[in-house]
Amino acid sequence: MLISSSGSKVSKVAGTRALAGVLKRNFAKASPSGGQWQTVDGCTGVTHVSYAMTDTAFIFPITPSSPIAELSEQWSELGVKNAFGDVVKITQMQSEAGAAGALHGALTAGSLATTFTASQGLLLMIPNMYKIAGELLPCVMHVAARALAGHALSIFGDHQDVMAARQTGFAMINANSVQECHDMALVAHLATLRTRVPFVHFFDGFRLSHTIEKIDTLPYNQMRKLIDTKALYAHRSRALNPMHPHIRGTNQNPDVYFQQIEASNKFYDEVPGIVREEFARVEAATGRGYDLFQWVGPKDADAAIVILGAGASVVEESLAHIHSSGKKVGLLKPRLYRPWSSEDFLASLPKTVKRIAVLDRTKEHGSHGEPLFLDVSSTIQGSGRNIKVIGGRWGLGQKEFTPSAVVAVTENLYSNKPKDRFTVGIEDDVTNLSLPLGEEINVGHSGTVECLIFGFGSDGTVGANKNATKIIGDNTDRFVQAYFAYGSQKAGGLTMSHLRFAPNPIKSYYAVNHADYIGCHNPTYLEMYRMGEHLKPGGTFCLNSPYHTVEDWNAHVPVALRRVLAQKNAKVFNVDAFKVAEECGMGRMINVVMQSAFFKLSNVMNYEESIQLYKNTIRKSYGHRGESVVQKNYEMIEKALGAINEIKVPASWSELPDEPIATEKKYASLDDAFSKNVQGPIALLRGDSLPVSSFAEESLLGGVNPLGTAKYEKRGVALEVPEVDMDKCTHCNTCAMACPHAVIRPFLLSQDEVDRQPTTFDSRKAKGGAEVAGLYYRIQVSPYDCTGCEVCVNACPDDALRMVSLADTHEESSANW
Repeated sequence: MLISSSGSKVSKVAGTRALAGVLKRNFAKASPSGGQWQTVDGCTGVTHVSYAMTDTAFIFPITPSSPIAELSEQWSELGVKNAFGDVVKITQMQSEAGAAGALHGALTAGSLATTFTASQGLLLMIPNMYKIAGELLPCVMHVAARALAGHALSIFGDHQDVMAARQTGFAMINANSVQECHDMALVAHLATLRTRVPFVHFFDGFRLSHTIEKIDTLPYNQMRKLIDTKALYAHRSRALNPMHPHIRGTNQNPDVYFQQIEASNKFYDEVPGIVREEFARVEAATGRGYDLFQWVGPKDADAAIVILGAGASVVEESLAHIHSSGKKVGLLKPRLYRPWSSEDFLASLPKTVKRIAVLDRTKEHGSHGEPLFLDVSSTIQGSGRNIKVIGGRWGLGQKEFTPSAVVAVTENLYSNKPKDRFTVGIEDDVTNLSLPLGEEINVGHSGTVECLIFGFGSDGTVGANKNATKIIGDNTDRFVQAYFAYGSQKAGGLTMSHLRFAPNPIKSYYAVNHADYIGCHNPTYLEMYRMGEHLKPGGTFCLNSPYHTVEDWNAHVPVALRRVLAQKNAKVFNVDAFKVAEECGMGRMINVVMQSAFFKLSNVMNYEESIQLYKNTIRKSYGHRGESVVQKNYEMIEKALGAINEIKVPASWSELPDEPIATEKKYASLDDAFSKNVQGPIALLRGDSLPVSSFAEESLLGGVNPLGTAKYEKRGVALEVPEVDMDKCTHCNTCAMACPHAVIRPFLLSQDEVDRQPTTFDSRKAKGGAEVAGLYYRIQVSPYDCTGCEVCVNACPDDALRMVSLADTHEESSANW
């Protein structure tokens, strides 16, 4: 038998399927709580707590909260037991509204129930949230806070959704880091039982929900000791029960409705005190202390920044840099957002503070200010203290919030005429509300290694980087952080892995812009993105390509990249990962090859040790597929280490001209204004630099976009594309139907068109009887739209398609298309 993290037994069958974070593992050293260090994302940290404290959960997936529901369901199927020794019952519902309705019903039956949601999903739960709060039913809803679909859909993080639910009567508690996703979830579950007030526990979507870090997780047997059993029994005893019947949800007339609302005031008045008590109990168990409003900074500060979510960690990380300029700025982090406790806010704010900047991650159209700003303003007004309060917006749709943005907020706060209702992180050249950003500021700690890896969607890069992060986090004393950004094309699109490894906890919840190590896993990216701009001086650049010599690089690598690598005195390496993968019978799955190169070149940990740990991970991950698969992966590791080839950078490269790369040339040559001025910068990963005026034209207002812009987005990411043998083709069109991207298509041509066709456009008389009499047939691929997935080749029943190098066929195929 295996033992789960709760101390409960798991069957041998279940154990073989166990997920990371479920079963007990060995770590470099004990955690502060005596529990377990686990290298997990925020969603897993929340699941660890929620599963322990729940009888039943009602789920409906919505990004970015879906992993919590998925993990809970998987753990339930594995038979993992919660803190009470029971397997949690998970029920899939047909919608978020249905999940909230079922949640309400389970709570009235005395169950410890929960759900997980985000964005529009939370809005669909609001009617039932009023019922749950009005009936004083204790529960916790975990929300991966996300933008709402207004002018456009955005799956990324901000606080629009939770702010739209702040009036429902739910208490609200928020997390600032991945560790706090675990800790605040625990406090919420403990406090809701004692207060009878339901809680929303929210944490920033993606930036916290999907960022992987090493966190200290509390074992279930210790969580069980923290539960107030009297409060739990009281909740059970209030359940609807035919043995002691009562009725809920009656209709009330004007004579009594108002009074019964006010009768619940005492419960909300008690929430801050009870939450503070639970903070103290969690601190006793874990060593991590929290308060309702947590002050960070000088006790004699004259200025303060108030902010929720991951942005608070970025502000905290930036304070040392700001203090070096002589400014006495502090950070006030609200933990409990609802009920809002003005008394505790004022008690936590130093008496010396004379100016406050309040940052909201939402926009309330038509309001004098956003919710957090209004809460702080009314608190200060009622206190009689002479403090200047200004408000601003940050991070909508997950716009980057960096130390440079924090400095801009501080500079504005200390100016003679501070700009109020400002924005930060964008350039607003229409209403002129934005704060100007200065140069990028590096506030990283010494010993931190930052890596940026450009991968190809579905090539295994992201999965391999997750494994690498967990290997380093689970087996060394270093703290880790891994965040993954995906292109909208999903499979076949760009992936960017932002990795950090440091001797101390990491608070950098923003992209890696200056890396010690950059990996480019697809050579077609060389002409698409200026990757070298993100490399630190003296950093390492590793390319997957068939270009092994300086002569190859002179012939195939853009001048702009060679120039910047020489100017930054970079260490440059090349690995032909596709060749190694094919030799080992692994097709185009290059993740093992490039990950081996990463361990060898990044200097994050001893590479001999890391390779052995990587092999152990491979055996755990693929052992169930058979020893042959494991050995193929081992072979790839050994061949990868032998295939690493250093490129000695010629000094002459630093004198090369700064020529535009192919994508820059393409968009610069367009006549279409939208594609040239908006689509182009986005394609080049420079969309953050676009000002508000780029979208202020009448034709674009309200989220309107012109049609036909995809014709300019010819990415050319495939190394090989299909080529048809018309002598074998039977005109069945199976390849066209199988293609997931509609890039291989059948064409019927008239005699006149055949007479004018290029010599390389090989067509045949169409088969199909009288309907196609006199017409000719041709199968043609669009080479720059193809992702090289080979689905068409595998689907062809007549072996009429074969994969050929894009470099060898792109001119001919493009002309034919």
